[in-house]
Amino acid sequence: MDADTVVGTELRLLRQRRPDVAGTVLAGTDGLLISSDLPSTDATHLAALAAASFGLGHRVADTVRQGEFRESVVCTTAGCVVTYPAGRSALLTLVTMSAAGDLEALHEEARAVAHRAGSFLDVRGGGIGATSVPDAHAPLATRTPMATLPAQLRRSSRPTWRRPPI
Repeated sequence: MDADTVVGTELRLLRQRRPDVAGTVLAGTDGLLISSDLPSTDATHLAALAAASFGLGHRVADTVRQGEFRESVVCTTAGCVVTYPAGRSALLTLVTMSAAGDLEALHEEARAVAHRAGSFLDVRGGGIGATSVPDAHAPLATRTPMATLPAQLRRSSRPTWRRPPI
């Protein structure tokens, strides 16, 4: 069974059990869309925003040293957008229609779906091309790929742009 079938089934079953979920997006931690049932432009933008939200939430959790990041929740007047980590390199984002609904019950179900989908993607590789989040306390070369480039490639002594003649 391929990743699209397994993940698609998980997301479809979640939507059947939880009618308050208006849409789902599965994305890599790099912001690239993996799977969605939202319109494609919205899904692509939401995938990128979910990655940014995850990165910020992960960093805040690391800074305050209160445990691992669990989810990011944005509540609006019409509903909520919740992002959960799904394995080492994916994110599950749900768009809900009710802001004051039973959010705790949704968290439990969604975390379980994110865990199953993430585990499947981790084992299968998923073909998603996403990279896992580096350890915030790792050496700079590990956290920042540019730091591994030779100095002459990072900073050129020659200007890269010149004013065109007038």
